Amino acid sequence: MTNTAVVEARRRLGRVGAGLMVPIAPAEEWRRAVGRVEKAGFGSVWINEAIGGREAFAQLGVLLAASDRLVAGTGIANLWARHPAAMQGGAAVLADAYPGRVVFGVGVSMGAIVEGSGQKWDARPLRRMREYLDAMDASADQAPKPAVPFPRLIAALGPKMLELAAERADGAITATLPVEHTRMAREVLGPDKLLVVGQAVILETDPDKARAIARQVTNPGLPESPYDQALRRLGYSDEDLADGGTDELVDKRIPWGTPDAIAAKIAEHLDAGADHVSVFALTPDLETMTDQLEALAPALLKLG
Repeated sequence: MTNTAVVEARRRLGRVGAGLMVPIAPAEEWRRAVGRVEKAGFGSVWINEAIGGREAFAQLGVLLAASDRLVAGTGIANLWARHPAAMQGGAAVLADAYPGRVVFGVGVSMGAIVEGSGQKWDARPLRRMREYLDAMDASADQAPKPAVPFPRLIAALGPKMLELAAERADGAITATLPVEHTRMAREVLGPDKLLVVGQAVILETDPDKARAIARQVTNPGLPESPYDQALRRLGYSDEDLADGGTDELVDKRIPWGTPDAIAAKIAEHLDAGADHVSVFALTPDLETMTDQLEALAPALLKLG
């Protein structure tokens, strides 16, 4: 049976949300941005987290306080950034303060990012995630008990992490992968788990310009990228992945073009089994990102 947290999240999130994925910006800019995406009609707002700088739960608190109804989600909170008891407590405090408006996504990150923070990467991410979830669960009795349970999602690209999400969480978060990955993720999760897809988009109709922007994201220069590993499991070759990907692969990973063209690509993820797609425009700053989300909103919100 589908649990209460998943049912409530599906009801409140809607089909498409706004991703505000920039490294850092003044708090007042965030307040303006969240007010604008709420007014545009989005049902949710999503943020990511580096280690240091913009801390996920403090940021979520700013966004929740600046909006009236938006669901706010971490996509994702980095488990290397805090003790598991602090992770459980942070999510529970916000969910208690804002009933039904918090979705908690947690991820294990990748080696280059973790090592760059001065920590030693654990080359067994699946085991690390399982042990971290154990510790979160062991600390749950010390944390508030929200009136509306918050869904816990795991950032999962490979089948084993997706299986763990099905076993130990309310669902999974994926990002910037072709529609066939969404279809595979739904098959692994089954019908009763929440599947959120993070999707970068580019509001640009010139193919060369759009693909050049996309390749800055799809070719970050990080060794052993979990995204590259996921693509290889889908059957893409090293030649397909070289230099940020072939034109065909880039177009499959990051929709670009007019708002209607982008919305059609988002619809493919929904048709493939995503419950919700968090759309974030690839721009250098928060204000431009918000401008583009407003421009995309009429087409995206037609998706229901």
